[in-house]
Amino acid sequence: MKRKKFIISGGGTGGHIFPALAIAEELKLKYSECDILFVGANGRMEMEKIPDAGYNIKGLDVVGIQRSFSIKAILKNLSFPFLLYKSLLNAKKIISSFNPDVVIGVGGYASGPTLRMANKLGIPTLIQEQNSYAGLTNKWLSKKANRICVAYQNMHQFFPESKIVITGNPVRQDLINIASKKNEALDFFKLKKDHKVILIIGGSLGAKSINEGVLASLDVIKDKPVQLLWQVGKRYQAKIENELQHTKVDNVLNRAFIKRMDLAYAAADLVISRAGALSISEITLIGKPSILIPSPNVSEDHQTKNALSLVNQNAALLIKDDEAKKALESAVKLIDDENQMDVISSNAKSMGKPNATKDIVVEISKLADKF
Repeated sequence: MKRKKFIISGGGTGGHIFPALAIAEELKLKYSECDILFVGANGRMEMEKIPDAGYNIKGLDVVGIQRSFSIKAILKNLSFPFLLYKSLLNAKKIISSFNPDVVIGVGGYASGPTLRMANKLGIPTLIQEQNSYAGLTNKWLSKKANRICVAYQNMHQFFPESKIVITGNPVRQDLINIASKKNEALDFFKLKKDHKVILIIGGSLGAKSINEGVLASLDVIKDKPVQLLWQVGKRYQAKIENELQHTKVDNVLNRAFIKRMDLAYAAADLVISRAGALSISEITLIGKPSILIPSPNVSEDHQTKNALSLVNQNAALLIKDDEAKKALESAVKLIDDENQMDVISSNAKSMGKPNATKDIVVEISKLADKF
């Protein structure tokens, strides 16, 4: 049998990079002998994270369109068509040289020129759309894509319905069956076993509005059997450490970054989180009650749309970013209502898709074997 070859393109954020790596790992399980090449955008996160994970990556000079009207943004936008044209040519060279069986796009600047040139070269393409609201690039690419794997219902408003397969988003496999890790998690973080745990995560870099909102409302957990496990982000940790020293609240454990998210989720009774696609997928997989605070700094306000997909099923609560200081009070009220906690947990769990990565690779293998 011919050795299979795959290109995975995209990145820019962990929300694109993690699904890309999960798909790559599953492809290696499916095909004991295969070659995988990543294509990313120069200067973006993937150019460091992908090699760290042991894969080769080629970079394109593509950039995104700046949405502000500052002089700097306008100058960057003037260079956009030239960099796009250059990236299309480089993508063509990379694809022609590597000769993949399928090209997979996971979102991010690089996926546009890479999948576009794969289409022109007659190579099948698959899009993995993480969000409930598709971005402009994926909508443009969908016209020529062979298959589109999505995580949400009603995506036919963005993509040709005949190409859509609902698979869910790839998630960390160590999150499956985390209930058995509860005691290990409490010991790992040195948390009190007779206190409820609220996990606060504002993304890998932290979230300023969430951090400020929590700081402003710490009194609501004072003298209560509730403790916070709080990922504050590296850029905010020093300030928050200083602020905490001036409060009389001692049931707070803050970390710049939490590497063992499986144990963080296992310890948590309730999660306060941004509403990125990956966070949503993880929360539904583990079936934890959550309060979602969508970031307002994303295209098409897609995090609000992600959050509403759960809220409309009574599988989470939503608080607007400019009301983040209400989140902790709402969390304390919810955590005291065991019936509501159980309902939200059950509804969230029913939306989880633990086999998402496998299902995506099944669709990739169909294309690899057919063409």
